[in-house]
Amino acid sequence: MHEIEYKIIGEDLQFVEIELDPNEATVAEAGGMMYMEDGIEMETIFGDGSQKTSGFMGALMGAGKRLLTGESLFMTVFLNRSTAKRRIAFGAPYPGRIVAVHLAEIGGELIAQKDSFLAAAKGVSIGIAFQKKLGVGLFGGEGFIMQRLQGDGWAFVHAGGTVHQVDLARGEKLRVDTGCLVALMPGVSYDIEFVGKIKTALFGGEGLFFATLRGPGRIWLQSLPLSRMANRIVSAVPGLMRGGREEGSLLGGLGNLLDGDN
Repeated sequence: MHEIEYKIIGEDLQFVEIELDPNEATVAEAGGMMYMEDGIEMETIFGDGSQKTSGFMGALMGAGKRLLTGESLFMTVFLNRSTAKRRIAFGAPYPGRIVAVHLAEIGGELIAQKDSFLAAAKGVSIGIAFQKKLGVGLFGGEGFIMQRLQGDGWAFVHAGGTVHQVDLARGEKLRVDTGCLVALMPGVSYDIEFVGKIKTALFGGEGLFFATLRGPGRIWLQSLPLSRMANRIVSAVPGLMRGGREEGSLLGGLGNLLDGDN
């Protein structure tokens, strides 16, 4: 595992600058690079470049796993070919925070929502994690498949808005909006819970289900999921949808019908 150094720069629109020693490398999603210094070479590869697979079939399997999570078949490896330290930066795709996680400090594994991965030290494996419970897969917001990051190096994930880290004790339970979950340690139990009251479900604007997380383990939450931000933007566009009353609830939709907006 390559031991990279980094710093996160910015407030609401952040980027992470990674410092690479000679022959060190980092792996990232295709198209995420912001800038890089002279001496760094980039190579597009199948899979995740974790070095845990070999040969064409191994690379093909790694690429197939990424395809299941909705990501590109390809990733990009950035390798410092010079004889001195060089820097490369990756920008966040939308307003929020970049979270740096040292996988060795949390047991070597992190489960993250499928579009949150930004970059990692070369050697980190970016695979898939299937949700075993039907309710989580159907109503959990992220579907049956999430990303599994494994290794003992640094990994960087992005979250919308403000990031809140919560350490759950054994048996401690927390209910969150399904879209606000960014990542969790494998020891955290993840399930789905109905809100409980039909009136609240239909008119409350919070959806039909909560994500129920039970410790022990650490979770990362985001205050502004991309889907929520996108809905607000769409609702503000004249002729598409009118914002206002209880957006996301049945009442808001009925109000728009009565106003003649639909």
